[in-house]
Amino acid sequence: MASHRVEYERSSAVRDPLLPLASAGASFTWLVTPPQPLAVDGRFFQGMPNRRIPLDELRDRLIRHRGPSRNRDAVWAYLVRRSRREGATWALACVGMALPGLYGVARRLSSRFPGDPFDVQAEVLSGFLRGLNGVDLARPHVFPRLRWAAYRQGHASLVEALDAPTPMAGEFWSVPPRPPWGHPDLVLARAVRAGILHAGEADLIGATRLEEESVADWAVRHEMTSAAAYKARRRAEARLVEFLRDETGRSDLDDPVVAFALDHLPPSRTLTRRGGVPRSPGC
Repeated sequence: MASHRVEYERSSAVRDPLLPLASAGASFTWLVTPPQPLAVDGRFFQGMPNRRIPLDELRDRLIRHRGPSRNRDAVWAYLVRRSRREGATWALACVGMALPGLYGVARRLSSRFPGDPFDVQAEVLSGFLRGLNGVDLARPHVFPRLRWAAYRQGHASLVEALDAPTPMAGEFWSVPPRPPWGHPDLVLARAVRAGILHAGEADLIGATRLEEESVADWAVRHEMTSAAAYKARRRAEARLVEFLRDETGRSDLDDPVVAFALDHLPPSRTLTRRGGVPRSPGC
């Protein structure tokens, strides 16, 4: 979570105030402004001060927190329940608490797909709000699953946009869908839909192979050891490579996304089962 904090602070000065996440951030700032900031009673949560804690301070404490994940889950379950019970104010509070992670999701999607960043952020925000209504609070890792809901809706919307016909000369013509040049996330999404990868394994490969995140940092965010994360990635990549090789035998051999993914993944031997691969806490 520390990496989200660094990225959030580094980019905060250059955000367009008209974009959805920046607008939500401004509203959240208003909610936590003295003299009566929106706050929670710290006595309800293990490891928190014995006083009322403004939500912006609570967010910073959760980002720095290195204790058991169940403590973060208790905070997030409380916030989600209040959003369901009391409506818009606490839903906005949840968005504000999640902003560092939501900015990370929107940045990841925007960096690989064309289009208006407003649309990307709107879909990410919509997915998160939908997740507030549907996330199972009895299961662990509440916030990672909310973040995954945001990513899933944003990704689905952008895949749909890539497949849309291209307007030409002021009119709309029926043309073949644009090839997803340079978007290996589509390959990972296909592998998840086919049951080859779990959603968490796709995130692990995407974050550590296609972005600049180290396996060690990814492991910390997902409360795993580095050794376990390396092992999970190795096994997941082996299945992914075999899936892509089989797919190229049945589909377009010139698919640039498949070629890109095969070029960026290590060669592997065939694996016939998915045993021993941990599920992501975010799914």
